[in-house]
Amino acid sequence: MPKEAGRSELRQVLVSLCAVVMLVAPPRAHAAGSAATGAALFNRCALCHSATKGGGNKIGPNLFGVVGRKAGTYPGFSYSAAMKKAGIVWTPAKLDAYLAAPQEIVPGNSMPFAGIADAPQRAALVAYLAMLK
Repeated sequence: MPKEAGRSELRQVLVSLCAVVMLVAPPRAHAAGSAATGAALFNRCALCHSATKGGGNKIGPNLFGVVGRKAGTYPGFSYSAAMKKAGIVWTPAKLDAYLAAPQEIVPGNSMPFAGIADAPQRAALVAYLAMLK
């Protein structure tokens, strides 16, 4: 099997695994907008995303400094065509909307995540991401 095909298959398996974990792992109730609560919630995201300054990518891109970043631009990550063409900047409001319904905000993106219905949880996660500067 060619090396690229092996990586593609491995990526598909890891993305599927993340999707299953995100669907099975029930979120805990948290206070709205608390960055500390958001950090705890980010543990679910950390399966696929890192959030350290200068850190590498995982299955998903590094999210350090994501607030204010143009979608599809973190160096070294292979974004979907949909994300590259999205033309959006990750503001807190846009992140909140995306976390609620990723496929509605960027149709065709490759993140296998249905979204977070709970608005206070999204607010806490966005507060955490906003402090990563």
